[in-house]
Parts: sequence; C-alpha cells; structure tokens
Amino acid sequence: MNEERQETIELTELTKPQRRVLGVLLEKAFTTPEYYPLTLKALTTGSNQKSNRSPTSSYSEDALSETLEELREMGLVGFVHTESGRSERYRHYMRHKFDFTERQLAVLTELLLRGRQQMGELRSRANRMVAIEGQTELREELRGLMELDLVRSSGALGKRGVEIDHSLYLPKEQQSNDLSQNVEPSSQQEAASPVVAEAVYPVSQPPSRDDESTVLLEEKIEQLSEENRQRKSDLAELQNQLSDLTTQFENLRSELGC
Repeated sequence: MNEERQETIELTELTKPQRRVLGVLLEKAFTTPEYYPLTLKALTTGSNQKSNRSPTSSYSEDALSETLEELREMGLVGFVHTESGRSERYRHYMRHKFDFTERQLAVLTELLLRGRQQMGELRSRANRMVAIEGQTELREELRGLMELDLVRSSGALGKRGVEIDHSLYLPKEQQSNDLSQNVEPSSQQEAASPVVAEAVYPVSQPPSRDDESTVLLEEKIEQLSEENRQRKSDLAELQNQLSDLTTQFENLRSELGC
C-alpha cells in the first residue's frame, strides 16, 4: 500500500473521544503492529479496556465510528481497505502530519490515554513502546513537545513531583485540567522567586542526633517510596501485556469472523 506524505496541520484541541481513539491507534501501532491497522471492533475494545486508561469508558461502535470520521476530516486518521475486503480498518497519520521522534510519539500516546501523570510514571509507561533510557532523555523529548504547545508541566522538569499533561483539552475542560504552571520557568522568573535560606549549624554546634535520625528516616522513606513506585510500574506493565493479549485475541476473532 503506497502512501503519500501529507501537509502538516496545526493541532490545538481534541474532544475526549477523539483523544481516546487517537491514543489507542497510536498505542496499538506500537505494541501490536501485527494486528494494525485496527478494525472498528478492535478499536472499541482498546478504547474501553480497563488497564492503561484514565478515565475508563464504554464507547459504542457507532459513537467511535462518528469519531473516526471526525478525525479523518482533520487528516489524523485514514481508512484502509484490506485485500480480503471483509472489514474496513483504521490507522493514524500522526507521523505524516508531524515531525515527531518516536519517543515523543510514545510520550504523547500515554498522555492521550491517561492524562496528567508524574515524570517517573510517564517514562515507565512510554518505555513499553519506545525505549527511554532515563529522565534526562525524557526531559529532552518533553521540551520538544512543549515547543509545539502539545505538552505542559506543573513546574520545572527537573523538579521532584512535577506533573506532565497534554495541552489538547477543549476550552471548557481547561479549568478542571489546569496545571499550576504550564511551562518551565525562565531564568528571570527563577531569579525573582523567593529563596529559602538553608539552615547553617555553627562549628561548635553540629547537627544533633535527632537531626541525623530525621535525615536517615527521610532517606528510608524515599527509598521505600521508590520501591513502591517500581512495584506499581511492574504491575502496570503486566496489565498492559494482558491488555495487548486481549486485543490480539479480539483481532483474531474478528479475522476469523467469530
């Protein structure tokens, strides 16, 4: 099947169903390429699956068919007729419309499917589609998406606990999905921010044992928190694998006409 590269478009907002459909098409193209493009039935199953989706949904095939037509008119989705002609299939055109890296596309996919999330969660989830070696690599890709006004953050990307989200909400959704800060602060903003002085102990008065115990306790809490985050990440990966197997099963059933 020959495809021509189309002109780029400006992407500023998408409805909830449009974001879900586009996210699913992107995800399945990464994770189950052997069953991609998707049938309407497989797309519906992927849109309504319980894992790796926030919020969960219960879209009907008719509703998603209308959404697909909307995305087709926007140039973001195409219809593909298979050689057998048994069923129409659907694919995204994000690589044709935008000059994304594969990592940026994976990051955007996770944000479309889940919305706001912390850096560690985002890297772990996007990593199942494209390898992202560390937070430094993730920050580099996020800055590129921010320059396109497709992604925003709650603070400086190097700050602990910073949250990332896409910027494709409709105007009426913006308030409920507002982050405290949409972009990284400039050097002037950082300079203007109040600075909290660090505690300084005189040489004759070193930190007490209580202070040392507090530091050790905080380090232990941080270690346990990191272990807990890793366990959650492992569980999410298992859920994603189960979801992909479910999609493959549904695709196989569709191919066999069951």
